[in-house]
Amino acid sequence: MAVQAIPARIRWAVDFMDVQPSDHVLEIGCGPGAGAEAICAKLDTGKLFAIDRSESGVDRTKRRNQKHVDVGRLTVRQIDLATLRVPVKRLHKVFAFNVNLFWVRSCADEVALLHERVLPGGAVFLFYEVRFPHQVPEIISKASASLAEGGFRVSVVEQKQPPVIGIIGRR
Repeated sequence: MAVQAIPARIRWAVDFMDVQPSDHVLEIGCGPGAGAEAICAKLDTGKLFAIDRSESGVDRTKRRNQKHVDVGRLTVRQIDLATLRVPVKRLHKVFAFNVNLFWVRSCADEVALLHERVLPGGAVFLFYEVRFPHQVPEIISKASASLAEGGFRVSVVEQKQPPVIGIIGRR
């Protein structure tokens, strides 16, 4: 398999999260596995649990990150967040990039699950690539409300290059 570069937007988001070597991280919507690769590169004793609703996303993530799967640093499962029972009882960070769930519909159950699992001092990081600038206010408003209603303290970060917005919910 050809080595794929990690897109700048994913590198920036993972760097912004400040993943520590012992962190336990949940990635929602692992897709092609670039986020998992960037996160796992920062882990030592920590672990990443990556989920995706798509079988192809799970397969691509596993193939791209086989070395991390082999050493037990990465677990990848095909599952929806709503039905997830996180094997790691407590999470330091949750990472999602371009996951529409948090702003397109009610997600109170999913946010409640995250609030229950994220350790005090931990955070949920929702990042979105700015492809359609006119949607940014709606994304920020709705995703922020979803996290705030679930008990998170919310802040927003905007990065111009690469064009990314982040909605951060701290516990």
